[in-house]
Amino acid sequence: MRAANYEKLEDGTYCGVIKKCPGTIAFAATLYECQEELRSVLEDWLIVKLRHGDRIPVIGGISLNRGISTIAAASARG
Repeated sequence: MRAANYEKLEDGTYCGVIKKCPGTIAFAATLYECQEELRSVLEDWLIVKLRHGDRIPVIGGISLNRGISTIAAASARG
């Protein structure tokens, strides 16, 4: 979550994105709610990437790419 960027919008709500994880975006009335929503969006994004065997960007020196092909194969078997 340290890689997240937040912006206060003109209407007073917040938008959060994680640029290294395309498609991760959240909107909420407060910064805290936006952080929580973005955390949930990131979790779902990671699940989809892992199930499909897609590479995940290395963020903060942490890589989740080890064994991705194994996870995708297991997911395909059902």
